[in-house]
Amino acid sequence: MPELNIIRIKNAVFYAYHGAFQDEQNLGGRFEVDIDMYCDFSAAARSDDLKLTVDYEKVYTVIKQLVEEKKYFLIEALGYKIADGILENFDLVRKVDVRVRKNNPPVRGVIDAVEVEVQRAKR
Repeated sequence: MPELNIIRIKNAVFYAYHGAFQDEQNLGGRFEVDIDMYCDFSAAARSDDLKLTVDYEKVYTVIKQLVEEKKYFLIEALGYKIADGILENFDLVRKVDVRVRKNNPPVRGVIDAVEVEVQRAKR
């Protein structure tokens, strides 16, 4: 059975236009994304070869494209889209945890952020 290691991207920040309210979709806001990618990178670790692991520069590019290409009403939908995009684009990733944070959400109260977490795995 292959071992599962984790590659993490923490606090990737984007300016995007997601939200249920028209003002959020027009004005935009700051969104933060954390990714945990579960994969076997033991061959890359032994050989010190980037081609045998997940290139996190390419992962960042995929996340950026998904966050910025379309407006979503819900960060839940965005989280699912990012998780699916990582699983589809990176063969080595067996499972992914995605956290999407929306800072200063428009609620009647003081909240730093709202966060959703999506966990998806290949079958």
